[in-house]
Amino acid sequence: MTPHTYRRPLQAVLFDMDGTLVDTERLWWEAVEQAAGRPLTEDDQPEVLGRPVEHTAAWLAVASGRPAADIAAELHREFADRVRTGIVPRPGALDLLDALAAAGVPAALVTASPRAVADIVLDALGADRFAASVTADDTPRTKPAPDPYRAACHALGVDPAACVAVEDTETGVASAEAAGCAVLAVPSLAPIGGAPGRTVRDTLAGVTVEELRRMPAPELRVMSWNLWLGGSEVDDHRAKQLKTILESGADVVGLQETGGSAAEELAEALGWHHHRAGENLGVLSRHPITARFGDPDVGFYGAAGVRIAVAPGREVDVWTAHLHYTPYGPYEAAFDGLPAAELIAHEELRLTQMRDALDRIAASTAEGVPVVLVGDFNCPSHLDRPDVAWPVTKAAEDAGFADSYREAHPDPVAEPGHTWSPIHPVHEDGSGRPEPQDRIDYVLHRGLTVRDARTLVTGSPRPWPDVADNDWPSDHAAVVTTFVLPTR
Repeated sequence: MTPHTYRRPLQAVLFDMDGTLVDTERLWWEAVEQAAGRPLTEDDQPEVLGRPVEHTAAWLAVASGRPAADIAAELHREFADRVRTGIVPRPGALDLLDALAAAGVPAALVTASPRAVADIVLDALGADRFAASVTADDTPRTKPAPDPYRAACHALGVDPAACVAVEDTETGVASAEAAGCAVLAVPSLAPIGGAPGRTVRDTLAGVTVEELRRMPAPELRVMSWNLWLGGSEVDDHRAKQLKTILESGADVVGLQETGGSAAEELAEALGWHHHRAGENLGVLSRHPITARFGDPDVGFYGAAGVRIAVAPGREVDVWTAHLHYTPYGPYEAAFDGLPAAELIAHEELRLTQMRDALDRIAASTAEGVPVVLVGDFNCPSHLDRPDVAWPVTKAAEDAGFADSYREAHPDPVAEPGHTWSPIHPVHEDGSGRPEPQDRIDYVLHRGLTVRDARTLVTGSPRPWPDVADNDWPSDHAAVVTTFVLPTR
């Protein structure tokens, strides 16, 4: 099987100007020396390189006693004069811009220089090479604040996490990384160290579009799904399960109620890797499984996990859990009217099972490896019902796990995210009482970034008991979260 790593399409490449696309750092350095009336030294670089005119002018004003506004005007004049007569593209810059245009990847100019200077450079390089430009005049704050790169992404309608910024100074790198971009650093006058999510090259010469495509962090799409007794209540359930998984775009699926053989059968049909734990739990992964965790003979309730290799040197632990279904808090709240204290007390069995899962996760955790915990917890979340501090999800939060669905949809009223139950609009005891609809299935994480999260039900399932022909082969909605892996 060929390992699969999903990467978002490269949406844009955002270029610094001075010292990155054109050799103006030298011209800026000379302009500052002229205004300072002395040669600059290495100690002056933090106040000069990558800084807006106003910052450098204020710095020079302290030493000279001259008004900062006068110095800024002189810097603008001296620098603009030098740019008009001495602009030189950096090696490989024009070739890379042309290659991006040929590949249909938009480029933007993001500079701490004023608009008047940027327009001179744009004319020299060819303004048609850039879909947008952001200068020091266009944002309230400029580099090292993230504002310029965020403004460029907004102008292009792209996600910073799917973009690469090309920079030549630490100040510019800080701005781009704070905005969430991957960075290609090509130092001009001062060195730039390596860091997670950052590629350092000596020159733009030879940089390819394909190399840039590999720089943004890969994504991982994780799905949690209770198969409902393996899917046996629905006709042709295995084919429907396969169709659902493929259409979801999931890379990893944490399963509950597998009916014993679902994990193996689905993995074989998909051509994926899998882990089967007991008669109820399983994990499917299009990525190689490098380790297995938990009791392989776990009972109907419990937790099991795997470590998957998403890309070379990029691993993630994924655990699936199924907690006991009785007593069921939403019934006790809606039908019996129990107060919060009693509802919380009745969560003790599930809380014990969650704590056991968290202990097993803690015992297997490796430094630098993110963890995802999915499952059917059979209880509401403390994030959804402020009147009850539901302890099971709170225990996971206290262990450092964040709720991906609530991160993506913070308002539980506007986006309740119910997973129980798409086939039970009324309670199945024949009373006709409405079934409490709740979010009891989760994708939690520790150490990842949530790109989006959603619940999933396909078709229009008929209610119980007339379910045999449903396209949706479960009594739960699934939860699907797309994560961005942390930078290295």
